[in-house]
Amino acid sequence: MKVIDDEYYMALALDMAERALGQTGTNPVVGALVIREGELVGLGTHLERGTPHAEVHALNMAGSRAEGSTVYVTLEPCSHHGLTPPCAERLIQEKVRRVVVACEDPNPLVAGRGIEMLRAAGIEVLVGVLRERALKLNRRFIKFISTGMPYVTIKSASTLDGKLASRTGDSKWISNEKAREIVHTMRHRHQAIMVGVSTIIADDPQLSTRLTVPGLSPVRVVADSTLRIPETAQILRDGVAPTWIITTQQADPDKAERLTELGAEILRCGSGPQVDLRDALVQLGQRGISSVLVEGGGRLNGSLLERRLVDEIVLFFAPKLVGGSEAPGTFHFAGYDLMREAVSLRDMEVEQIGDNVCIRGVPVWATAEVKEEDH
Repeated sequence: MKVIDDEYYMALALDMAERALGQTGTNPVVGALVIREGELVGLGTHLERGTPHAEVHALNMAGSRAEGSTVYVTLEPCSHHGLTPPCAERLIQEKVRRVVVACEDPNPLVAGRGIEMLRAAGIEVLVGVLRERALKLNRRFIKFISTGMPYVTIKSASTLDGKLASRTGDSKWISNEKAREIVHTMRHRHQAIMVGVSTIIADDPQLSTRLTVPGLSPVRVVADSTLRIPETAQILRDGVAPTWIITTQQADPDKAERLTELGAEILRCGSGPQVDLRDALVQLGQRGISSVLVEGGGRLNGSLLERRLVDEIVLFFAPKLVGGSEAPGTFHFAGYDLMREAVSLRDMEVEQIGDNVCIRGVPVWATAEVKEEDH
């Protein structure tokens, strides 16, 4: 049995925050608890951008019992007027005695000011309880608020010999049913899903979230340098979620107009013959996309990896060997001359899912040079 202490309550607040992943837009996920004389009297989670923050929900539930309490919050209380009033001011008004914070807010508008405001009001503040877990939980928000660029996760399912499909293009199904359910949860937790146009041509996927309970479907983003996408594609006609097509200045304006009439948004990224992926991600960030799940083929995966535009890699492996020198692989790019130049993974996690294995990690590049050619 776990001892009841600061970590005990912070773990509960983090559990609550995690359940809201995917629904707060460009805002972080945050959980908060109010503890008064050993009793849980209030709890709250930030549910949607522009709505009350976790601390406000928790304090509203606690009511008059908030006075003299300890408040646990997974991210530093905000100190500025945004779409909602400052949470630090509300905590002071409610006369809480102590505030325990998992990690500071990297938002330049906050960045320690909330903690300073609380301490200046005579409230005891403890920072850093389960800090690493809190930072990992909001890694997408941290990347976006710090750089304006979305957090990019490559997800791929392959055979043990690294094939995304057989030599004939057959890929249904490589991974098992449970692994595919996990992928739908990943879609729910990202704001956009990106594929290459070849995936649309080959599979005509819906790219939606299909879970036992209704999930959120992300914006569908298609990398299509020459606008080869068929006008009959499901994602242009099903109305499940918006479809954005990233292309180039050289793309056919007549085709672009027809796609726009079908409801797609066209983003022109780069003046060369192929999509400038960095510019594409910048434009996605400017449109409020803070996280992108890439479910593309080897060429899109390889191009993003080669240009160091990837923040996380999630690989599902099935216990199958399909062979075929022409069968598509997970990452297709020029490659490195020496093994010491290879991209490695840190913070690696390995999980067995039935007869499948999932490997997660953060890519680390060994070489100093970055390829900047367009995709």
